Amino acid sequence: MVWFEATLNTLSGWVWGPVMLTLLVGVGLYLTAGLRAMPWRKTPLAFRQLWQSRQSKEAGDISPFQALMTALAATVGTGNIAGVATAIFLGGPGAVFWMWITALFGMATKYAEAVLAVHYRETNAVGNHVGGPMYYIKNGLGPRWQWLAVAFALFGMLAAFGIGNTVQANSVAHAASSSLGVPPWLSGLIMMTLAGAVILGGIKRIGAVAAKLVPLMALIYLGGSLFIIFSHLDAVPAALATIVNDAFTGSAAAGGFAGASVWMAIRFGVARGIFSNEAGLGSAPIAHAAAATRSPVHQGSIAMLGTLIDTLLICTMTALVIMISGLWNSGETGAALSAAAFNSTLPGWGGYLVSFGLMVFAFTTILGWSYYGERCAEYLFGKKVIWPYRLLWIVAIPIGAISSLELIWLLADVLNGLMALPNLIALLALSPLVFKLTREHFKQ
Repeated sequence: MVWFEATLNTLSGWVWGPVMLTLLVGVGLYLTAGLRAMPWRKTPLAFRQLWQSRQSKEAGDISPFQALMTALAATVGTGNIAGVATAIFLGGPGAVFWMWITALFGMATKYAEAVLAVHYRETNAVGNHVGGPMYYIKNGLGPRWQWLAVAFALFGMLAAFGIGNTVQANSVAHAASSSLGVPPWLSGLIMMTLAGAVILGGIKRIGAVAAKLVPLMALIYLGGSLFIIFSHLDAVPAALATIVNDAFTGSAAAGGFAGASVWMAIRFGVARGIFSNEAGLGSAPIAHAAAATRSPVHQGSIAMLGTLIDTLLICTMTALVIMISGLWNSGETGAALSAAAFNSTLPGWGGYLVSFGLMVFAFTTILGWSYYGERCAEYLFGKKVIWPYRLLWIVAIPIGAISSLELIWLLADVLNGLMALPNLIALLALSPLVFKLTREHFKQ
């Protein structure tokens, strides 16, 4: 088992090394340039379209608004609370700046993914609209690239059980145990029951629940964070200056912080940014392919808001509270650092806000990723796998809640990164089509 863990560590270092991180950011940079910064210029329009799309009579399974909420349900999770703190612990405050850069260019990546997902989607055997990287690879790149579509679906199906299920269930169980004294086995059973009630209803029920739960929890978390920030407004300029300065100079060792170079800030900022918003991994377009819309560009515009909301809003709130608290160099990391920061700036309530946010965000991730994994499994094995997959997914939740997941974390990390390779190849190869569809749409 030791050799297996060592192998996974080596693979993780390669998968999330300089080549992959450069490729992820580079594709976003290339798409942003090819789109002439359209994702940035059209952000206000995209928000208007999002609000107007809460109801839609076009062909699809869920409204465009519900599609975005389902994608956000899967992305807004432990990365927004524990992941931000880990990035600061490993890369210093400068890592936050590189998370922002990743998100800014990731908007174009997420836009292109959704455009292709809607353009190349299919109707499956039970009448649902299905799409994502495996479909735009198959239908866009042709039969010779079928192996690449299969590789994505295989990586996605397996990664889902780690990053989208057991890891999230474990985070909820730990948060409930430390803040409320709830035994992990009980948390697991409660989660299994609640998730089962949603997941067994398919994408329409997942979309409906996500459309209510995700905005509510995001507003509560953002509201609490903004209250802390405005209560300590005089500390905000110094916090922002430290983040920007350390992004280009590195962070000196201080307190319990070991110090970090500029490369460490870039590496962990980009890696945690991608982990948080999943731009380039190919997961979110699976949800957007189910949207009730005839326009790939319309859905792409809505999809790109997911990166903005996830990283530029929610992750930034966590980072600013950590910096304002002055505890970023205390030696704490992960959820413990976030909890300590919120508790010190909002005594009596801050810790509960983090625990509750972590539990709800992680639970919604379980819902969103169940759909991703199911679609990948269906692509590989057909409609007969849908119900067995859903049942297996639900059973895995309590197992994750009570298990030690070091190896699962590592394996999920590797598989999650491997999902990106087929997707990025397809994005680059099909980028001329994305540019063409975008030009034609805005000319009309």
